[in-house]
Amino acid sequence: MVNPIPAASASEKGTSLWRDGWVRLRKNHLALFGLAVIAFFCVIALLTPWIAPYGYEQQNLQLGASPPSAAHWLGTDIFGRDMLTRIMYGSRVSLLVGFVATGMALVIGVLWGTVAGYAGGRVDAVMMRLVDILYALPFMIFIVLLMVVFGRNILLLFLAIGAVEWLTMARIVRGQVQNLRHQEFIEAAFSMGLSRWIIIRRHLIPNTLGPVIVYTTLTIPNVMLLEAFLSFLGLGIQPPQSSWGLLISHGVESMEEYPWLLIFPGLALSITLFALNFLGDGLRDALDPKASKD
Repeated sequence: MVNPIPAASASEKGTSLWRDGWVRLRKNHLALFGLAVIAFFCVIALLTPWIAPYGYEQQNLQLGASPPSAAHWLGTDIFGRDMLTRIMYGSRVSLLVGFVATGMALVIGVLWGTVAGYAGGRVDAVMMRLVDILYALPFMIFIVLLMVVFGRNILLLFLAIGAVEWLTMARIVRGQVQNLRHQEFIEAAFSMGLSRWIIIRRHLIPNTLGPVIVYTTLTIPNVMLLEAFLSFLGLGIQPPQSSWGLLISHGVESMEEYPWLLIFPGLALSITLFALNFLGDGLRDALDPKASKD
């Protein structure tokens, strides 16, 4: 009687980079803390219209700028508006700018880098020389010119920031694709008659997602800082809308008399940026293929 072949043990079963990455990420407490903080702020931003303690434009000019109290946990601004409410509404704009502008840069950068890296030759040379030219331009001046010429609104802010943040993403993806295009599974797909677009969509882009995801988590803080800087200069979000950057800008003007106007929105922005960097560092370590050998 032939003995049946024993089932493979758990350690012998096949696994994937994503499953291994999730296992390693769960062991990184700082990365999980960052993920929890980001999720918390996203939930607060989504629920702000229903959970904010006061109306967004509700003022009390007689109260004016008052320090934190039982009625106003984070104090009020010079117009008597509740700071906690304004920070909660500001989170909606800051996080929206961060995620949407980064998403726009992600789409453009991944497609541009993938096509350039896979096509090679003159197509690659022309596409990447264009990237080099855009890199040579002072991107802050480029954004300022866009805001001055076309006006200042939140949609243009998304387009302006996304239009300059995709360049590094394109270079990263191009390098990954150049390493992948001569692999056996790509040559096999080509020999089976698959079109270049199908090879790019089904094989190349999915295999570049590890570095792309890591860089995306590190791009969001840069975008949020850029929006804060533009708002500080008066070129970003305009009243009655608000963002953390705009609140910080207003707080700087009166930080000696009313320090809470700067401290609390500054803390909200700083905590979010730290959380995104913790998550980015954790994803970088978790999705490192060399780590699977340890």
